[in-house]
Amino acid sequence: MPPRSTAQRRLLKEYQQLSRDPPEGIIAGPANEDNLFLWDCLLEGPPDTPYQDGVFSATLLFPKDYPLAPPTLKFFPPILHPNIYKDGTVCISILHPPGDDPHQYERAEERWSPVQSVEKILLSVISMLAEPNPESGANIDACKLWRDNRVEFERIVKEDVKKSLSL
Repeated sequence: MPPRSTAQRRLLKEYQQLSRDPPEGIIAGPANEDNLFLWDCLLEGPPDTPYQDGVFSATLLFPKDYPLAPPTLKFFPPILHPNIYKDGTVCISILHPPGDDPHQYERAEERWSPVQSVEKILLSVISMLAEPNPESGANIDACKLWRDNRVEFERIVKEDVKKSLSL
């Protein structure tokens, strides 16, 4: 067995920690034991939101230089949310590369840093589902719908919830 890279050792450690003490509403781990860089995740929709009762499938793809660079989180199938691109890719500060934001929307301390963890990422995504940031939207149509027609936005999200449960 070849020696593990720093990234592989870190991912294995994080997986062990998540397995021992998983946060409520989150299941995550490597898609298979031969590749620690691709994880499958199941995230419960947060209570008292349109996403409540949903169980959403996502993947985390880690770069080879993790934890120096952030992973990418993508919902499959995509769900409607102002901070999720139409292809399902999540856009939140914690997943943006470290350092200063070239657009000056985020402070450096809000962006990725090697002290972050898979658990913190997934908890941040659950929080994002509960509290969208339409000022920094990834899906402009979802931002407009959330802002201008909340009833229709919530109706569509509830359809996503039903799909997530195969109903």
